[in-house]
Parts: sequence; structure tokens; C-alpha cells
Amino acid sequence: MQSWSVQVAKAHFSGLLATCETSGPQLVTRRGEPAAVLVPIAEWRKLSAKKPPTLKELLRTSKHPRAELER
Repeated sequence: MQSWSVQVAKAHFSGLLATCETSGPQLVTRRGEPAAVLVPIAEWRKLSAKKPPTLKELLRTSKHPRAELER
């Protein structure tokens, strides 16, 4: 994943967007620290369509020996 400073991302947003579309997610940094990620819309749709697991599902799939639930 390529990294872009906020200043460069603002000045070259079209390039940032084009790179995101062709190469995948792009990291935007502020003062050298990660601040945001620009992702292609198809990837965003996949990520936002996934429902997070319920607590019950997490506990049922846990490998921890004390995480037993009545089924």
C-alpha cells in the first residue's frame, strides 16, 4: 500500500484516486502517522456489506477452553 502525506494527497487527488483504482487501497498520513485509507468502491461495498459477528457467534467459535456455550 502506497503512502501519501495529506499535503501531497490534496495537491494530487486525481492521481491518488487513479492509483487507488488501479493498485488498491492508499494510505494517507498526517505528520507521519496513518490518518485514513482510500479504498476502491468495490472493496468498500464488500467490507460494508459484511455484518459483524454476534457475541454468541464469537464465543461459539472461540478456541478458548472457557468459552463454552449451551448449544
